[in-house]
Amino acid sequence: MVIVGAGFGGLQAAKALGKADNVRVTVVDRYNHHLFQPLLYQVATSVLNTADISAPIRSVLHSRNTQVLLAEAKSVDARRKVLVVEGGEIPYDSLVLATGASHSYFKHPEWAQVAPGLKTLDDAVRIRERILTAFEAAEREPDPVRQRQWMTFVIIGAGPTGVELAGALAYMTRHSLPKDFRHIDTRQARVVLLEGLPRVLNAYPEELSERAKRDLEALHVEVRTGALVTEIDAEGVTFGDEHIATRTVLWGAGVAASPLVRSLEVPLDRAGRVHVTPHLTAPGLEDVYVIGDVAAAEQNGKPVPGIAPAAMQMGRHVAKTIRDRLANRPPRTFRYHDKGSFAVVGRGSAVGLLYDKWRMKGLPAWLVWAGVHIAYLIGFRNRLFVMLNWGYTFFTQGGRNMRLITSKVSPRMPALTSSTQAPALPPPARPELPVSQPAPVH
Repeated sequence: MVIVGAGFGGLQAAKALGKADNVRVTVVDRYNHHLFQPLLYQVATSVLNTADISAPIRSVLHSRNTQVLLAEAKSVDARRKVLVVEGGEIPYDSLVLATGASHSYFKHPEWAQVAPGLKTLDDAVRIRERILTAFEAAEREPDPVRQRQWMTFVIIGAGPTGVELAGALAYMTRHSLPKDFRHIDTRQARVVLLEGLPRVLNAYPEELSERAKRDLEALHVEVRTGALVTEIDAEGVTFGDEHIATRTVLWGAGVAASPLVRSLEVPLDRAGRVHVTPHLTAPGLEDVYVIGDVAAAEQNGKPVPGIAPAAMQMGRHVAKTIRDRLANRPPRTFRYHDKGSFAVVGRGSAVGLLYDKWRMKGLPAWLVWAGVHIAYLIGFRNRLFVMLNWGYTFFTQGGRNMRLITSKVSPRMPALTSSTQAPALPPPARPELPVSQPAPVH
């Protein structure tokens, strides 16, 4: 049994099959850690550390029948039943592809250089440094127009990732950063959220979408819907007849399935996902399972959402199906149980749909969201540290100091001027030597 990808779906499949005595499991991933992607935006906005939302794969999978290989999968040769990785091949009896999604820039790959997305720890750290460096540049920028450009942030895409990133960034500029700088007021930073569809969180009920928009605007986020972006470069963003001058653009608009599934030579949808069978196998390949963001699964004519709970359910289902096959039992049809979806707008504010029935808003929704995310985190340490960080941030309105820039300062930084340079120190005082007085004359 070979599983490619140790995300939510792959990890669940590996853990479930780790209990089977008659199965040998090999987990292949290009990273050595499992990542809790829903909280990446909090690393990007300096709320959490990278270690708080990740865990080494080997520390999670302890079963004796399971091994972990650090390798990047290149292709699948379904005819020979081998997975081609960098530097070799891995044969399989059954294969699970859980390789997740990457960013999609809608036929504009050049935008990736100026509008980074949020999928990996490297992405989160890069965005965090991009945000912090922008404020550092504004601090030393003498030109008010250029300073305003440095302090303008544009987020493209108002799905859950874009909404959460915009809310966290706006909160950061108004509560966490003001005391850090002397020449700029970070509370004057401009955060703009662009969405091509008519409303934010378009997959949510309209009532929740409108509440999220109001909460974002209360945080001074400019929400622009119906805004189709036509150009992004190092100087700004163009949509329609408008142009926003900015040095920081963040991408949350589109995703595409991992290119690995193309090597299966089976039908794909527009996002590059495999049209899977009701048993989550690739069409015509009953020993190849496709789950998570690379699977286009349907239930009752509706698509199964590409969210973590769905991937986890798929992973457990595939493990059951493989055990059934080994026991000569017929495979089961996958049934997705919708437990709900939530999006955080700001501190103590969220919107969500619980069990596809109950609509929640505000603090109650935030508490449910927080509880679910704590439960899904891997490891006691991660749960404890995230709870402590959230508690500290909630009650202090500032958060812990995780605002680190670890890469070299950008060469684009403005030159220092007399107004931004530190004042010259006065020369050291010289101690006065005592002067001898002439002796009095009698």
